[in-house]
Amino acid sequence: MAEPRLLLLDEPAAGLDVAGREQLLASIDKLRQRRPTLATVLVTHQPGEFPAGTSHAILLRAGQLLATGPVVEVLTTELISACFAYPVAIARHADRWASIAGSIW
Repeated sequence: MAEPRLLLLDEPAAGLDVAGREQLLASIDKLRQRRPTLATVLVTHQPGEFPAGTSHAILLRAGQLLATGPVVEVLTTELISACFAYPVAIARHADRWASIAGSIW
């Protein structure tokens, strides 16, 4: 492939097991390190699938914009819970996100 300026990923980890997901995310991280100007748009329903270094996020609910901005301001327990209309606790560790539905950490 030539040197694209934009990488579009729609649910790239769907159907992958944990090892496959981690290998995919590591590959995306390496690509972004080699190509820091490469814009990446990733669609996911799983906060744990955001690659390290994700800078911004958009939350949509029923096709409507719920929140947008820096990832640390958008990926909060309150906003993720509102997005899914279900209690979801979210936490960040080592530049990666994790969530647990139905409970608060």
